[in-house]
Formats: sequence, C-alpha cells, structure tokens
Amino acid sequence: MHAWEQIQLTLDYIEGHLEEEIDIQELAKLAALSPFYFQRLFSRLVKKPVAEYVKLRRLFKAAEMLPQSNRRILDIALQVGFRSHEHFTRAFKEAFAITPEEYRSHPQALNRMTKPELALHYTLIDEGVPLITDGTVLEVGRRRLAAPLCFVGVEKQMPVRFVEGLGTASGVDPLDALWRGLHEQKEAALGIPEDSEELGVSYPSRDTRYFTYFAGAKALSEKAVPGFTSWLLPQGEYIVCSFEAESFEALVMDALYKAQQYMFGVWLPRHGLQTEPFCAERYACHGPQTTSMEIWLKPL
Repeated sequence: MHAWEQIQLTLDYIEGHLEEEIDIQELAKLAALSPFYFQRLFSRLVKKPVAEYVKLRRLFKAAEMLPQSNRRILDIALQVGFRSHEHFTRAFKEAFAITPEEYRSHPQALNRMTKPELALHYTLIDEGVPLITDGTVLEVGRRRLAAPLCFVGVEKQMPVRFVEGLGTASGVDPLDALWRGLHEQKEAALGIPEDSEELGVSYPSRDTRYFTYFAGAKALSEKAVPGFTSWLLPQGEYIVCSFEAESFEALVMDALYKAQQYMFGVWLPRHGLQTEPFCAERYACHGPQTTSMEIWLKPL
C-alpha cells in the first residue's frame, strides 16, 4: 500500500467517527505506522496536524446542522465532539469569524476544511476517462471554442492566501457574496435571463499579493455596460475538466477545489503543459439546482 493510501484510510475513518472520541494511537495503528511517523506523514499530506484537521471537520459538521435544527447549540456541540458550549463557540468563532448563534440566525456560505481525496494527487487519468472519488466524478478532455464568448458581471480582488487556503475553515466565503450580488442585478440591471450561462474567472492582479475573481453572465452583446466589468473568453483550443457532485454546495465548496488542485498539481505538470494565466469556471447557472460544471484552461 502506498503511503497516501494509508493516510486516506485514516481520513475515511475520521469522517465516519467525528461524533466519537478519536485517538491518535488508533489512527496510527490503522495506518500501520508509529504515532510519531503517522502524525508527520498526516501533516505533510493533509497540510494540517491531526487534531486541527479533526476540529475543523467537526466544525463543518456542526455548521451543517445549525440552520437545519431547533436543537440546542450545546447538544449539537456535544454531538460533534466538543466538551462544552464555551469550547465550541470559541472554536467556531476562531474558524469562521462569527458565533454559532449568529450563523444560525443568518446562514451563509463558509470557507471550510474539505475532506481530502489523496488519490487526486497521485492518480493520472487519460483524456476521456472518468475518475470517480468520494461522490465526485471528474473527466478531462479537449475542446475548441470557435468564437470568443463575452460575459458581463462584477469582480473582486482577493488575497492570494485565500486560494492557498481554499477548502479550509477560514471564515465566511467572500465569493458567495459576489455571486449573490451578480444575481440580484443580472435580470433587472443587465437584462440577462435568469437561467443564462455564467462564468467565474480567476486571474492575476498587478499586485502579486492578490488575484482578481470575476463573476459574470453571458452578455447580450459585447458593448460595455456602465458599472459592470466585461470578460472575453478567447477562441481557440482548451483543456476542459468536467465534474459533478451530489449538490451545489458540494460542487462549489468541495469538488471545485479538488478539481483545481488536481489539474494544476497533477494533470498539467505530468503532461508538461502550461496554460494562459486564467482559470475559467463555466456553469449552466451558478445556483442551487446546478450539480455539474467545467474548468476551462487555455494551453500556451
């Protein structure tokens, strides 16, 4: 068994036992490693110490339960493994910058710790061959865009550390607010049908500490719209990563992160390919009913 497979066993075990006491000695035994080497390998592959990872996954489970239940917050805290209301509230606020009570009153998208699928770091798939892992189906192929496509929308500068920490519990997801703002103006201000195709694009900013994220809808024309930003998806050959998930939330919070990590960390380097400095996310619609999307990358 490869080292990453041993750690994946423990990740799967943790996911199924978040409501129980999780002992590092038992995890190390499951991985067939000494506790010392297990913790070193886990931190190296997951980028988090074991205890921190378990805490963040418990917080995510609690965040899922809070808006959907009238149960006492203390009962939810105890169910996911926290010792007290105070301990849970402190950890929740440190991770998400809001209290459990505030989140229950005003639920919003949280940037959280995604359960890693380490196979995506070590498995190279051929074009047109689907890879299925933990509820995510991913496939890579090539497409040609015969003519450029124009999108109009809004954009926001984001610190690079946001990308580096994507999938971790680091507060409210600011891109969710950007998309909500677009949807509020899409039909009324832009005259674009609600169900029209949408595009999210990440590209470098002049200040290397930041990148720019654009959220837009397919434009009715290429004419500039005052107060909005336009993005032209160039014509030409593209590498396209298509994937789907069980829900919209899983799609944009888990599957998208994993697909991007796979493409930039494994697939492109192993094929000796470099791409134009933008990553385009194509959606039929960036909304609750959507469970599939595509990443479009333009090779140099």
